[in-house]
Amino acid sequence: MFKCFRILSICVVVTLLSIQTQMSLAEDAKELKVGMIGLDTSHSIAFTKVLNDAAAADEVANCKVTIAYPYGSRKIESSYSRIPGYTEQMKEMGVEIAESIAEVLAEVDVVLLETNDGNPHLEQAMAVIDAGKPLFIDKPVAGSLADAIAIYQYAEQNQVPVFTSSSLRYSKGAVEIRNGSIGKVHGAETFSPAHLEPSHPDLFWYGIHGVEALFTVMGAGCESVVRVSTEDTEFVTGTWNGGRVGAFRGIRGYKGGYGGTAYGEKGIAEVGPYQGYRPLVVDIVAFFKTGKSPVEAKESLEIYAFMEAADESKRQGGVPVSIAEVMKKASAKATQRIKELQTK
Repeated sequence: MFKCFRILSICVVVTLLSIQTQMSLAEDAKELKVGMIGLDTSHSIAFTKVLNDAAAADEVANCKVTIAYPYGSRKIESSYSRIPGYTEQMKEMGVEIAESIAEVLAEVDVVLLETNDGNPHLEQAMAVIDAGKPLFIDKPVAGSLADAIAIYQYAEQNQVPVFTSSSLRYSKGAVEIRNGSIGKVHGAETFSPAHLEPSHPDLFWYGIHGVEALFTVMGAGCESVVRVSTEDTEFVTGTWNGGRVGAFRGIRGYKGGYGGTAYGEKGIAEVGPYQGYRPLVVDIVAFFKTGKSPVEAKESLEIYAFMEAADESKRQGGVPVSIAEVMKKASAKATQRIKELQTK
């Protein structure tokens, strides 16, 4: 009798596992309709080419951009001037062009917010969050630290998953270091171009790439920031908890690139090389399917607090600025920003 019961139990377990596997496969096979907001960045085209490829690999399969709203950047000429050309390219890839964000939201499961200008991101993100759609926000997450905090605050209140990242987080060396290749990281230096855009805090526009790489290897926990700024160079040094030190070099007036060096308990390693957009798109698809962001909100917001603290350090002549202080100041504005847009 016991033997029969044991066999029956095994059969039940095997059956349950089989059902779970089939459900998982069915979930993976379900095609997600992706909506896109903003056709003023090359990322819009690059991401769509990966997702809508007829021969897409399993890791990015069943996640297609079906409809896009072109407009976002209206004050940055280098961005909005690209909209007509990118709109035509999207049409050629079979993507419907919408007249409004509402039209996009009515037809899709998930959303890529690609507007190049970070300033309208909070308003655009709130519309997506109100619709309950999982949301990836391309860099910069917003045009201010207060707006960045507001996006995550509003998403948490409404229980909608949000993910943001620069593709530089996915440089080969950065990923390996993050996964422990050199043990605990005691310090790092990264570099990237740091072109300025007057409508954004200095490092939000392009320096974000190198700063994201820095935080990828250092992790969260930065406590204070000091910045040296010249016509051609930004040099920002952060002190992390435990006395660890990380620095970012932003390049303008001379030949740039992406990379860096990390110093760990087991050795020294290069942060690069840059691997293009595909690794980020793979993680975006995984995020859309699971609803779990691969980067915690705390770390994403600390990246922008680091850059805001760098601006404050510059304004004060290069003195150290506390991350906690800039977060406190911006957090006080975040709730008000949400209320402003809700009553607009």
